[in-house]
Amino acid sequence: MGKQVYIIHGYGASPTNHWFPWLKEKLLADDHQVSVLHMPNSSDPRKEEWLDTLANSIKSIDNHTYFVTHSLGSITLLKYLELLNPLPTFGGFILVSGFSRPLSLLPSLNPFTEKEVDYNKIISAANSRTVIAAKDDNIVPFQFSQNLSKQLDAHFISVEKGGHFLEDDGYTAFPAVYDILNHMIKGI
Repeated sequence: MGKQVYIIHGYGASPTNHWFPWLKEKLLADDHQVSVLHMPNSSDPRKEEWLDTLANSIKSIDNHTYFVTHSLGSITLLKYLELLNPLPTFGGFILVSGFSRPLSLLPSLNPFTEKEVDYNKIISAANSRTVIAAKDDNIVPFQFSQNLSKQLDAHFISVEKGGHFLEDDGYTAFPAVYDILNHMIKGI
C-alpha cells in the first residue's frame, strides 16, 4: 500500500531545487503519493503564510503519512503539527538540517523559532523520527540539528561533509534520505 509523503523545502528554495525532484521521482516509482509543497515567498518567508500553506496542503495525517523537510521546512512542520488538536499518530519524519533556535546568519527567520515547540506532543504522535545534519553545514550549525534531534528523541545521522545539502553542495540526489524513509515505511 502506497504512503503519502510530503516534502517541505526551506528558505530560498522551491520544489524544483536540490534533491527534491529526485526524491519525488524515486517515491512515485514506488507507488507512493508525493507532494512537494511550494512554500510562499521563500526568500522572505513569513511564519503564518508557511503554516497556512501546510494547513491548506495536508489533507489528512495518519499512520500512512510521512514528511521529509529541509532546513526552515523542519521547524515549520513542527510548528504546524503542534497546532493540530488532536495531533493524530502518523508514520514519521526526516528533518534535514533542521533547527529550532535563531540563526545568526538569518535573523529574519527568528519568528519561526521564538516559542519553543511542544516536543513531547510530537514525539508521542510520530512513529519514526530522524534528523540528518552535516558537520560542515555553514548555514545551520551542526549543533543546532543535533540539539533538535535530542529534543525530539529522534535518530540522529551525522554526515562528515554535506554542507547544507544544497545543489551547490552536490546534492541533486540524496540516497540516504530515500533509504531511511524506506526503512521507516517498512518498519525496519
